Amino acid sequence: METRRLGRLGHQSSVLIYGAAALGEVTQDVADVSIQEALDGGINHFDVAASYGDAELRLGPWMPRIRDQIFLATKTGRRDRESAWREINASLERLQTERIDLLQLHAIGDLGELDLATGTGGALEAAVQALDEGLVGAVGVTGHGQEAAQTHLEALRRYPFATVLTPLNPVLWRDDSYRTAYLALVEETRRQDAGLMTIKTVSRRNWPQGADHTHTTWYEPFQQQDAITAAVSWVLAHDEVTGIPTAGDVRLLGMLIEAERNRIAPEDAERQLSVDDDYSSPFVAMPI
Repeated sequence: METRRLGRLGHQSSVLIYGAAALGEVTQDVADVSIQEALDGGINHFDVAASYGDAELRLGPWMPRIRDQIFLATKTGRRDRESAWREINASLERLQTERIDLLQLHAIGDLGELDLATGTGGALEAAVQALDEGLVGAVGVTGHGQEAAQTHLEALRRYPFATVLTPLNPVLWRDDSYRTAYLALVEETRRQDAGLMTIKTVSRRNWPQGADHTHTTWYEPFQQQDAITAAVSWVLAHDEVTGIPTAGDVRLLGMLIEAERNRIAPEDAERQLSVDDDYSSPFVAMPI
């Protein structure tokens, strides 16, 4: 699997990042099979969060065996220093490790959330304390929503986050305002040499009202190999993107690995996805 440099952190991260949200509601046996599938596929960067159900608990038993082989990232969704500090330490315990390579302030998708996390007494203070004490190797920021890119640009103006995790896919790119904000973010990440990861690669649309939710993702994902290959190919054609987390359902992992191995030209990918009349932003009606 291709690897790309994760900004100034220097880690050569696999372009597919294991999205451990997929482990939030599965048994340990199912988790074990999925984690091994990721390792066999060449994935060396694992991304989880305290809020992902039992995901940290599912990864924890693997750490004595693989901790020195992977880049390990988690997230805190807390906004104040005290509760974020508790959550960071709880994550270390659940993950059965003394140190996390990257701690990310999670779900910072608008300026209100950013103000809470970066203000006096905010979660950023706990993250910096964890950094200073050697509990984490770096601090990053993540977020969803139509305002994510411009919010993350402002975040980089307030603090030198080592990484950013922001949305990108072809349908978002077609939106002039989103594309403009994203390109401004790209310029700043390059200036600061921050690692830029992107999410929502295989999102097709919001779940239609009343539809059977066939996957554990909060959006309806692409489910056919050709569409997943097109979506992965298009995003990874952006050389500023260091990696994309795999989708939050263990059943999609194999298709994402297959897509990375058999990428197509971005113009072919765009052409293929453009014929899907239902392809739309997942941020039209985000779950609360």
